[in-house]
Amino acid sequence: MDYYKTLGVPKGASQEEIKKSYRKLAVKYHPDKNAGDKAAEEKFKTISEAYAVLSDKEKRQQYDTYGESGFHQRYSQEDIFRGFDLNDILNQFGFGGGSFRTSGGFRTGGAGGFEDLFSGASMGRGCRGGTCRPQPQKGSDLTYEITVTLEDVLQGAEKTISLRQNGRTNSISVKIPKGIEAGKRLRLSGKGSPSNTGGPAGDLYLKVNIAPHPVFTREGGNLLMEKRIPFSQSCLGTKIEVQTLEGKTFKVKVPAGVQQESKLRLKGYGLPAGPHGKRGDIFVKIGVQIPKKLSREQKKLVKQLAEVGL
Repeated sequence: MDYYKTLGVPKGASQEEIKKSYRKLAVKYHPDKNAGDKAAEEKFKTISEAYAVLSDKEKRQQYDTYGESGFHQRYSQEDIFRGFDLNDILNQFGFGGGSFRTSGGFRTGGAGGFEDLFSGASMGRGCRGGTCRPQPQKGSDLTYEITVTLEDVLQGAEKTISLRQNGRTNSISVKIPKGIEAGKRLRLSGKGSPSNTGGPAGDLYLKVNIAPHPVFTREGGNLLMEKRIPFSQSCLGTKIEVQTLEGKTFKVKVPAGVQQESKLRLKGYGLPAGPHGKRGDIFVKIGVQIPKKLSREQKKLVKQLAEVGL
């Protein structure tokens, strides 16, 4: 779902605007006002999930950067609601306290109430009728490393990894979002170690490494490459061929008198800033090629140039 559309606010909305919109919708769809209405129940659940993300600075930044798909690769529903105190928030909005519980699945306190509204956010203990009992525990999380290319970063990719667990090798498919950065972690829900107590399996976290590229060096969303040209071309100017990461070839003009380590820019052919962000640029750093040895004729010509002040 689009969290901004769910709350009816623009992407650049302030926290106060987000809070105001959520309050209005919470009043309208609160379960105490819509007993037995499944549509209202689902609506209240979705607006609360949207508010849990957009009211949290870090989660909102991740959502804005990686989009809906990329965000949900990193956050489970349990992660989304962790640290989100719905009781306290609804009390601020004027609803009576004690109606909701955030530790073991949200529900209303009245008979026949809004049972297990957020059962996916349960975190270890379940309570009914004032009686709590231990719940099956989640299996251990696992962390592996995965290496991707700059081409994968540019276009996104789908990789298959082999994971050995309990003496068996499992093949797992993982989507690499566009614009992924080195050191980021991709989360695969339920692909970690199985639970020993009948609970859900843990999660698999894949730490992303970027493979070195033979031509380009990454600098954020920009790509840097080097081109060496003869001294004569640096004086007189020339054109050089530059091939982009996706294989397009451009003729780039090098102006006369270009200096050592000057940079030429090819706009919009770098890497994207996240799955939906704009692309950076390619920068071509110019190096002047000085020959280690000169022929007799070349030495003669260089001496003549020196005589005229070059």
